[in-house]
Amino acid sequence: MPAAHQRRPNFLLFVTDQHRADHLGCYGNADVRTPQIDALAAAGCRFDDFHVATPICQPNRASLMTGRLPSAHGLRMNGRELSLGERSFVQTLREAGWRTALVGKSHLQNITTAPTAWPAAGQRLPHEAITPYPGRYGQEVWKRWEDDPAFELDLPYYGFEQVVLTIGHGDQQHGHWRRWLRAQVADAERLIGPQNAIPTPGLHLGRLGQAWRTRLPEELHPTRYIAEQTCDMLARLAQRDGAPFFLQCSFPDPHHPFTPPGRYWDMFRPDDVSLPATFGAELVDPPPALAYLREQRRSDPDFRPAFGSFACSEQEAREAIALNHGNLAFIDDGIGRVLAQLQALGLDDNTVVMFTSDHGDLLGDRGLMFKGGLHYPALTRVPFIWRDPVAAPAGRTSAALAQTIDIAPTVLARAGLAPSNGMQGLSLLPVLAGDTSGVRQRLLIEEESQRSDFGMDRRLRMRTLRDGQYRLTLYDGQDWGELVDLRQDPLELRNLWNDAAARSLRGALAEQLAREMLAAADTSPYPGAAA
Repeated sequence: MPAAHQRRPNFLLFVTDQHRADHLGCYGNADVRTPQIDALAAAGCRFDDFHVATPICQPNRASLMTGRLPSAHGLRMNGRELSLGERSFVQTLREAGWRTALVGKSHLQNITTAPTAWPAAGQRLPHEAITPYPGRYGQEVWKRWEDDPAFELDLPYYGFEQVVLTIGHGDQQHGHWRRWLRAQVADAERLIGPQNAIPTPGLHLGRLGQAWRTRLPEELHPTRYIAEQTCDMLARLAQRDGAPFFLQCSFPDPHHPFTPPGRYWDMFRPDDVSLPATFGAELVDPPPALAYLREQRRSDPDFRPAFGSFACSEQEAREAIALNHGNLAFIDDGIGRVLAQLQALGLDDNTVVMFTSDHGDLLGDRGLMFKGGLHYPALTRVPFIWRDPVAAPAGRTSAALAQTIDIAPTVLARAGLAPSNGMQGLSLLPVLAGDTSGVRQRLLIEEESQRSDFGMDRRLRMRTLRDGQYRLTLYDGQDWGELVDLRQDPLELRNLWNDAAARSLRGALAEQLAREMLAAADTSPYPGAAA
C-alpha cells in the first residue's frame, strides 16, 4: 500500500433523520438504548451545542453537503432540488483521490410528485430569475423508480461515485431497497404499509395515521438493509488499491411514521418513557403560533397531521417517544454492525467516524409534535460526534457553538484540503485538537416554507440568532417573535419579546442578526477581472 494512502484518513458519516440531540444516552437520556452510539461518543468528541442550518430535511442536507446556508445554496425549502452547479465537499474529496459512496437516504432532490403549496396554481410568474444549472433533476422522485424498473441515478451523484438509495420513511420506502425486497420475497407489497399492518387496537397514533405495526421482519426492514449494504460497501472500498474513502450511511428513521419492526415495536412502553420537561410547563408570553396549533386541534375532532408541527395529547406523545426509541435502538444495532465490520476489515485505526442528524422533532416539547416554524432546541439542536483515531483525543465533550455547515470544512481540513470559496462553515479541527474552546461567537439559523403556517397571511420565513446567552427569532411580516435568555431560562419558557425591560436588548440582538445575515451573503464566484 502506498505510504501516501496510509496517511490519508478514511471518513464514515452516520446520519439519522428527525433525531433530536437529547434522544441519545450519551446526551443524558436515561430511557433510550443506544450503546453503540454512546460508545462512539466515549471514544471521540461530543458537541453539546450543535445546531442545524435549518430544521428542515432537504435544505439542511444540502447545507451538510455544501457547507453553505440555504440562502446561499438555494435549496431553501422541501420540494426543491440542490443545483447540480453547487459543489459538495464529497466532490472535492473525490477529485483529490477519495473513493466516495452513499447508502440510504439522500434527499438532495425532490422525492414526490405532489403539487406545491406555494405558489398556488395560477400564481406563478412566467419567468424565474434563475434557470436550473444543466443536468438531470427529479432523480429521487419515488414514482420514477416505481414506473421504470431500470431507473437509476446519474453517477457521480453530487460527488458520490456509488449510491444505494432509499426513498421515504418507515416501511414504505422505495428506490434500491424496494427492488431488493421484491427479489427476496414474493408479493412483497403485502408486508408494507398501514393497510397490511398487524392490528394494534387502542393505538392513538394509529388513528392519526402516524404509526403502525409493520409485517416486515427485522431482516427485511430498510434500517437493516442500509446497515448491511454499508457493511458490503465497506468491504468493496477496502479493496480499492488502498485509496482512502468517504462513506455516508444515512438512515431515514426515526422519522415518522413510526414503524419499528419485530421486537423493536414494543421494546419501550409508552407509560414508562419520560415526557419532555416542557410538556405541561407554563409558558410566559408564548408566540401566537402555539395558541394557533392548540386551537386548530381543539376545534377539529377529525384532525390528522400533515407535514408540520401540531398539538398532541399526552398519550400521543408517549406513544411517539416509545416508538421513536424503538427506531433508535434498531438504528443503534445497525451502527454496531457497521462499526464491527470496520474493525474486522482493519480500517478503524485510520477512519474518522462521525454521527449527526438532519434536524430534530418536538416529540412532546411544549405539547407539540413533528417540526416546522419553531426554533426550539428540540428542533434545531442535533447530535454531532467525531471519533478520530489520530487527530483528536477520546472522551471529550465540547461546549463550542457549532452547526451543520461546519461539517464540510472540518472534513476537508482533516483531509488536508482547502474549502471552496463560498463555503460558510468553519473547521472545528482547532476545537477537536483542544487549541480553542470555539470557532464562532454566534450562529444563524434559517427557515422558509411553502405553507402559510399558523394562519399567517403569507408563507413562513424566519431567521434565528443564537449565541452563548440568547436566542432571537424573527418572523417575516409579523410583529411578534421570540427573545429568550438561555442562561437564566434554559428550557426557553419565558419569551422576553414584549418585555419592556428587554427592549434595548432586543434591538441590539436584531442588529447582531442583521450583521450575521450580511456576513452570510454569498461570496462565490470570485470576480473574473478588475473593474
